[in-house]
Amino acid sequence: MKDVHIYESDSDGFLYDPRVRAAMTQFADSDEDLLTFEAGAAVRTANHAVDRMRAHGAQGRGVSAGALDLLIRLNDSEHGISIGELARAAGVSSRNATGLVDTLEHNGLVRRVPDPADRRSVLAEITPDGRAWMEAFREPSRRAMRAMFHGFTPEELVTLRDLCLRLAVNQQSLADHLRQNGQQP
Repeated sequence: MKDVHIYESDSDGFLYDPRVRAAMTQFADSDEDLLTFEAGAAVRTANHAVDRMRAHGAQGRGVSAGALDLLIRLNDSEHGISIGELARAAGVSSRNATGLVDTLEHNGLVRRVPDPADRRSVLAEITPDGRAWMEAFREPSRRAMRAMFHGFTPEELVTLRDLCLRLAVNQQSLADHLRQNGQQP
């Protein structure tokens, strides 16, 4: 049987995971520390939930979640995108992006074309079959995201988006700081 998460509400009515709280107390020196560890765990839990939903929808159509990320970016582009740009946008290595493009190309959803600005480079571009695949994926994706965010107000969605992106900005600032000091991020 799959491990079921049982969440509880704190005195203010906010959800928390009692198992996470118990585990994180070993790292926290204060209530504020505990909240940061719990928040980090909650972000990871939410990320996994969204990824599972996306992967479920995409794999039923023969495309991994990582390949779906690239396909979404290519579908939004009028011209091709370099593998390096795709890798940076998706937050993966160039090698990983190359493998994902290979898979998408094998499935007829993407093709490599010469870069008109640089004869030595190639771009990945979505094919007509790739655009048709994206169109078929659009409505199931809408339904899944509506279900995932059921009960959220527009204001809560804006706040959630802002908070998540602020986490990303903080992480990038920390990584830049570490690189500037000769440390590995």
